[in-house]
Amino acid sequence: MRVALGGTFDPVHDGHRALFERAFELGDVTVGLTSDELAPKTRHEDRYVRPFDERKADLEAVLAEIADEYDREFEVRELTEPTGIATEPQFDALVVSPETTDGAERINEIREERGHDPLDVEVVPHVTAEDGDIISSTRIVKGEIDEHGDLTPERDGRDAER
Repeated sequence: MRVALGGTFDPVHDGHRALFERAFELGDVTVGLTSDELAPKTRHEDRYVRPFDERKADLEAVLAEIADEYDREFEVRELTEPTGIATEPQFDALVVSPETTDGAERINEIREERGHDPLDVEVVPHVTAEDGDIISSTRIVKGEIDEHGDLTPERDGRDAER
C-alpha cells in the first residue's frame, strides 16, 4: 500500500510520530513537506517556521528510524499547494490528524474529479501533553511544552520572525 501524509513538521513531535507510525503500519510512505511559501499559509498563528531544508533534514532523520522498524520505504517531497501530493493517482491511503479531515475530504473530491479511486483516510487521534492539552508545534515553539509534551515553564519560545 502507498500512503501519503503532509505537513510543516516544525518541529517534529510525538503527535507527528503517531501519524508516521500509523502510516508505516499501512505501507510505504510519501510525506509532503510544505514549501517555505506554503508553510506560513497553513499556520493558525503567526510564527517563525524554519527553512524547508532544515525541516526536511530533521523529518528524514525521524522517518528513517521509524521506516527501519517497519521495513518500509519513504520519500519526502515538497508541497506547494494544500492538497499536495495526495491527489496523485498512485496513493491508496492518507493519514491525517483530526483537524485535517476536511482537507482529506477535499482531496478525495479532487481525486474523483480526476477519475482516481478515493483514498482510505486514516484519522490518528491527537497525542496529549502532560497538561492534558494536545501536543502541537505551536505550543512547542511558544515554549509551553517540549516535543514529548512535557511542560517547560522555564523555556522561552520562538519569535514570530527570526
